[in-house]
Amino acid sequence: MVEMHLPHALGALLIVTIVVALIFDFTNGFHDTANAIATVVSTRVLSPQVAVIMCAVLNFAGAFYSTNVAKTIAKGLVDAHAATQTVILAAIVGAIVWNVVTWYFGIPSSSSHALIGGLVGAAIVQAGFHAVLWDGVLSKVVLPMVLSPIAGGLLGFLIMMLIFMLFARTSQHKVTFLFHNLQRLSAAAMSFTHGQNDAQKTMGVITLALVANHMLPASKDIHIPTWVIFSCATAMAAGTASGGWRIIKTMGQRIIRLEPVHGFAAEAAGASVIFAASAMGMAVSTTHVISGSIFGVGVAKNLAGVRWNTAQRMVAAWCLTLPSAAVVAGACLFVIRMMTHPAAVAVVK
Repeated sequence: MVEMHLPHALGALLIVTIVVALIFDFTNGFHDTANAIATVVSTRVLSPQVAVIMCAVLNFAGAFYSTNVAKTIAKGLVDAHAATQTVILAAIVGAIVWNVVTWYFGIPSSSSHALIGGLVGAAIVQAGFHAVLWDGVLSKVVLPMVLSPIAGGLLGFLIMMLIFMLFARTSQHKVTFLFHNLQRLSAAAMSFTHGQNDAQKTMGVITLALVANHMLPASKDIHIPTWVIFSCATAMAAGTASGGWRIIKTMGQRIIRLEPVHGFAAEAAGASVIFAASAMGMAVSTTHVISGSIFGVGVAKNLAGVRWNTAQRMVAAWCLTLPSAAVVAGACLFVIRMMTHPAAVAVVK
C-alpha cells in the first residue's frame, strides 16, 4: 500500500533526500565503473564502449539479487532515532563531495565508505557518539574494509600461481587466447557483484529515510521496497554507463601491466570476495577488493613490476575516506539545519 500511494505521502525534505541519494548512486556508478572493467579494457579484451554497456546492464541485474547489505545500512550502523531526515541528507551530500573530489584526481577511493562515513559523522553531530552502533560498524564495515583487500590479494595471488602451474607447458599464444575469452566471464561476474553490493548501500539509506519519516516500521526484519531497489539499480546503471575514465586509467595501467590472464585472475578473485561478503551483509568496498586482487596478481607475476607508489597513494585515500566524509557530512548537517530551521538562521544573523 505504501508503494502504491508513495508520491502523495512524501514530504518535501524526504523527496529531496531520495533525489540526492539517487544522485549519489549515479556518482557511485561512474566513480566505480573502473572496479569492474578497468582490467578488461586495459587488456583490450573488450572495447571501452562495450565494457561500459556490459557493466551497466550487469550492475542493474546484480542490484536485484539480494538485500542483505541494504538491511545492514538501514538498521545496523546508526540508531534509528538519530537517523533523521537532515542527518541522512547530510550523509549523502558528504559522500557525493568526497566522490567528486577523488574522481577529479583519479583516486580509486571507496564510494561505499564515503556514504557510511557520512552517515556516522552526521549521526554523531546530531546525537553524540552513542548514536552510532559501533559493534555493527566494526563487524560490518571496519573489519571487512581491512580484510577484504587482503583476501582479494591472497586469492588473486593463489589463482595466479595455480594458473602458472596448470599452464606451465602451454604456449603463450594458447594461454592468451584462452584467457582472452575467459576474462569476459570474469569481468561480467565482477560487474554483477558490484551491483549486488554497491547499489544496496543507497537502497539502505533511502529505506532508512523512509523509516525516519514513519513510512516503514523500524523492525529488525526491515523490508526494502521494490521501487527503492528499482530506482537505485537504474541510477547506478546510468552512472556506470557514463564511464569513469580517470579511475579506469589508474586501476588498469598504473598498478601493473596487465594481460588477459592477469585480468582474469584479479577479476575472479575480486568477484568471489565480494559475492561472499554480500551474502553475509558486509558493506565492503569493491574498489578495495579489486585493487587488492590486482596487487596480489602483480606480486605473483613480478614483485618488482608492481608500482608501490600508486599503492601508497590509494591506501592513503582509503584511510582518509571514512573520517573525511564524516567531517564533510557533519558540516553539511549544520548548513541544512540553518536552511530548514528559521530559528537557527535567526541566531546566525
